[in-house]
Amino acid sequence: MKIGFVGLGNMGGPMAHNLLKAGHALTVYDLNQSALKAAVDAGASHAASLQELASGRDLIITMLPAAAHVRAVYLGADGLLAHVASGVPLIDSSTIDPETVKQLAAAAAKQGNALADAPVSGGTGGAQAGTLTFMVGGTAAVFEQIKPVLANMGKNIVHCGDSGTGQVAKICNNLLLGISMIGVAEAMSLGAALGIDTTVLAGIINTSTGRCWSSDTYNPYPGVIATAPASRGYTGGFGADLMLKDLGLATEAAKHVKQPVMLGALAQQLYQLLSQQGSGGLDFSAVIGLYGKTEGVPG
Repeated sequence: MKIGFVGLGNMGGPMAHNLLKAGHALTVYDLNQSALKAAVDAGASHAASLQELASGRDLIITMLPAAAHVRAVYLGADGLLAHVASGVPLIDSSTIDPETVKQLAAAAAKQGNALADAPVSGGTGGAQAGTLTFMVGGTAAVFEQIKPVLANMGKNIVHCGDSGTGQVAKICNNLLLGISMIGVAEAMSLGAALGIDTTVLAGIINTSTGRCWSSDTYNPYPGVIATAPASRGYTGGFGADLMLKDLGLATEAAKHVKQPVMLGALAQQLYQLLSQQGSGGLDFSAVIGLYGKTEGVPG
């Protein structure tokens, strides 16, 4: 299949590589020249513009940082919708607000294109391994059409409902993730202060009722899990500023439906503080640094 891919960041780059491994003819576009080079070296073609990328594709995928970027790529004068042929399905895997997705889907539908929101969960490790979870919003027909392609990048492809519901699922998941990471950071910091070996404490938590992904897979205390960002100086992974963005999406969406998100609002403030301290580029598990100075923990 001839696929266009826009956005080759920490998630988009590995996703594009998996499409190449699956045998698709991939044309890519990104403003980052090193990211473009990596994709081209892996076998992709490079489009000089969105107009060039849109021409002759069977399907287009976007993976962008924020709603403003998504709107520009799709709705700009030289954007995708100005040049893509009618009938070509569009997939946006960015994490943005549900309302923007609905607006984009409506604009695409007017010219005969189905647009599905398909944000992901699984982190950079899942993107590299091709084991992402895709949360898809859109019609049942477009879901069945794009599912085989998404299966080249993920192992759990879920149809959440109509347009925008993929984003609803994503922001609710990340709301919980942000909160749970803070809870694990607090518990691990308390245990360390009280003198228990943190590896022993994590082992107990991970076989007891406190067990969660933030502890058993992504523990924020350095040295507890060798593969977690905490054990490599909080580099790589999911940036704290991205978590802050996602919590902002969740709290803003909650305002529209007058649904309280009390812990979510507190988590948003804590990640805002982390960002203001200059740690926004670190993995979001670096929030443990707010609990005091510990060897290997920024703060």
